[in-house]
Amino acid sequence: MEERPNQRKTSQRIAKVIARAGLASRREAEAWIAAGRIAVNGTTIASPAIDVTGSDHITVDGEPLPARQRTRLFLYHKPRGLMTTHADPQGRPTIFQNLPRELPRLISVGRLDFNTEGLLLLTNDGALARLLELPATGWLRRYRVRAHGSITRDRLDGLRPGVTIDGIHYGPIEAVLDRVQGSNVWLTLGIREGKNREVRNVLGHLGLSVTRLIRVSFGPFQLGELAEGEVEEVRTRVLREQLGDRLVRLSRADFSSPRPPAPRKPRHDDVRQEETRPVAQQKPRERLRNYTSSDHAWRIHEEGRRTKKLHRRFHGALSDREEVPKRNEKAQADILTDRKGRRVTVERYRQTSEAARQDDRGFHRKSDHQRQNRSAGRRSRMPPRGKR
Repeated sequence: MEERPNQRKTSQRIAKVIARAGLASRREAEAWIAAGRIAVNGTTIASPAIDVTGSDHITVDGEPLPARQRTRLFLYHKPRGLMTTHADPQGRPTIFQNLPRELPRLISVGRLDFNTEGLLLLTNDGALARLLELPATGWLRRYRVRAHGSITRDRLDGLRPGVTIDGIHYGPIEAVLDRVQGSNVWLTLGIREGKNREVRNVLGHLGLSVTRLIRVSFGPFQLGELAEGEVEEVRTRVLREQLGDRLVRLSRADFSSPRPPAPRKPRHDDVRQEETRPVAQQKPRERLRNYTSSDHAWRIHEEGRRTKKLHRRFHGALSDREEVPKRNEKAQADILTDRKGRRVTVERYRQTSEAARQDDRGFHRKSDHQRQNRSAGRRSRMPPRGKR
């Protein structure tokens, strides 16, 4: 059997293999091992200090470990007010709680602060995430900054060789003054290290207070027109070209493994085919309904697609409308079947016993107004009594 060029030949720690399969993080995998949930070649292990290879058979709770997925990368527009972590001790919302459920388990490439917004890279490969966030990789990260205060171009140019603040040395920084807006300034900064709160600390050292911080690019990947809170996957061909042979070799990225099938959304044809099946074999309507479509789709074949917004017209105030008297019937829904076997819902109105009696009495008995009109006409046609 011919070995694939990107197949791993060396052994790896068991926790790392489980995390790469997308089941849990390394810390969670170590907890599973301590709980006796992991077995290698039929033997339950109790220590994470075990190396495994591709020939070892790993099971989790008796089930075989899922096949390793190919390396994937996603672009995410992080909004303000979200933590870049899987779990926050203070209970603040995180980015992973706001991601679509159909995405695999992802890891962030670096982090963005709670009040920082913009581009954030997400991947399912921990080795690739670690490699891209290292300063040695040299990927430039650009930020758009709005800061309160005043600054000159000469002071911004002084950041090119780097600066040391409170014993922490920050590498070369590319800073450009874009415009002055009242008491605020807009800057564009480019850094390659990405230390904790680097932009805020450097600008604070220059006497500026950052009021808005947006990451617009990370390496070759741009934020572009990606809407806030949306996720977009980078195609495998584009990802391989942007990484290059060196980073692909160092990260041991896997682009040959099969990609998991995307969740299929029900189409209107599926709903129509479901209606032609016998009633006993049909699924509940709630499972076939597409919740991304509008709720005012009134045709069966339009429930699975987006519909146009209905524009309501004004027909006068409620006081100008005539009240429609309530009908004296009771609506009863019946389900019929047409010639083609399709179910049709029909509403039948049946009169109540009291309403039927009132209608019968009104039909056989003439009203007082009708009697008065007939008696008046009869008197008008009668001749006077004295002229006979």
